[in-house]
Amino acid sequence: MVEQSELAWRLLCRRHGANLAFTPMMHAQMFVKDAHYRREHLLSQTHPLDHPLIAQFCANSPHHFVAAGLIAQELCDGVDLNLGCPQMIARRGHYGAYLQDDWELIHSMVVAAVSSLRVPVSCKLRIFPDQRRTVAYARMLESAGCRMLTVHGRTREQLGHLTGLADWDQIRAVRLAVRIPVLANGNVSSLGDAQRLAEYTGARGVMSAEGLLHNPFLFEGGSPPPVWEAAAEFLSLEEELQNDGRGQGRGLGGGGGAHRASRVRSHLYRLWHHAW
Repeated sequence: MVEQSELAWRLLCRRHGANLAFTPMMHAQMFVKDAHYRREHLLSQTHPLDHPLIAQFCANSPHHFVAAGLIAQELCDGVDLNLGCPQMIARRGHYGAYLQDDWELIHSMVVAAVSSLRVPVSCKLRIFPDQRRTVAYARMLESAGCRMLTVHGRTREQLGHLTGLADWDQIRAVRLAVRIPVLANGNVSSLGDAQRLAEYTGARGVMSAEGLLHNPFLFEGGSPPPVWEAAAEFLSLEEELQNDGRGQGRGLGGGGGAHRASRVRSHLYRLWHHAW
């Protein structure tokens, strides 16, 4: 996700059951060309306890994807090509889910990264309406050298008021069609959902995105603590990281603090959203 899985939030989720995390989706070209962007999105967002960690990029150029991966691999345990972002900005920029019709370009990016990086390359994708096309897509990515697939069981058109339910049958079909590990994503808002999704699809693991934003204790199971406890723990982690020299700026007000303040407000809003 964009701007939603930064260091403090990842550490909070790891404390409460998550054992693999992805960075926020980063723009590969900007990451390569802009030192401030690199520092803000990854270089200042590292921690010894934040592993295994996969650096996730959107890209539409083998050159930029490889160049970004070469930098990120020094701090992460894998590099992921995001083929799932359905937002309008992805359509305008020709990346994310709007690359899924350009298999030749996707194949070339994955092949180039696999041959250049010393860490594994993975891909996160959305499904097609036609299950046979989804399976062929997944097999193409596997043949290019992808080491893991995260399958979000929704099409790129399923967003906003059209989100609807994820298609677990398509996730299962992909898992049966490829030899590499598959992570399943979609309709996970509780530990019970995660367990049912894993059992139904046979996936190696389960990812939650929106569900974790509302409940970072999701993978612990049971009744989550009061929302103010989650908010207090998150803010404590943010402060601890700032005092430790990580993050942007020395506070909420300056030297990159505006960016940090925006992230903090976004998380607090999502935590409290279901409380009223």
